[in-house]
Amino acid sequence: MRKKILPVITLLLTSGCIPGFAQAPKDGVYISNEQIQAVLQRALDTKRTNPDNALRVIDMGQYQLGVAVIHRGALGAYRPASGGTGNATTPATSPAANPLVECGDSRPDAPGPTGILHDSTAESYVILSGSATLITGGRIVNGKRPAPDDEITTILNGLSCRGPMVGYTSREVKPGDVIVIPEGVPHGFSSIPEQITYLSIRPDLKKVLQHGYVNPALGK
Repeated sequence: MRKKILPVITLLLTSGCIPGFAQAPKDGVYISNEQIQAVLQRALDTKRTNPDNALRVIDMGQYQLGVAVIHRGALGAYRPASGGTGNATTPATSPAANPLVECGDSRPDAPGPTGILHDSTAESYVILSGSATLITGGRIVNGKRPAPDDEITTILNGLSCRGPMVGYTSREVKPGDVIVIPEGVPHGFSSIPEQITYLSIRPDLKKVLQHGYVNPALGK
């Protein structure tokens, strides 16, 4: 499966999102499977609570390109609690919210599985292993912005909005699947039977991510 995935990764890394990237790299950018595994191992060794691990933020000239690997453990299927206000799928690893900044639609007590949207970065997922129910579209309600100094804002995705999702579409995803999530589109998972590991390729046209970031597991 990894051999089949590599051409997809190469295509996503080398394709330009906008023409004429004058300062773009002059050669391909390679991230090996061994490097990906090293980043996942470092997350395990350091007891990292955020499942999203940025590998690199690559300067492509007129834009940047973030590359990350995400490993999520089991997540029980979403079921509203009695009274309709609970969320059985809210993970224990939620990012720190900015208490001053609300986002999304205001709908008091609206239930829904937790999702997130990113204002300025799209994502392309490449599923490596495991399976899950991916939810996309609809609206974020009663959301909160991650804090300005949160890793989500600075390195992973830029300005984002996180909260319950309503009106979404559900799809089962498996190894080999590729999912493109435009900027501003809510997304999340409503069920993960065992685990899911996937790559995320993130065009950053507004250069909101930390320039030149390299995961510590990869060195400089």
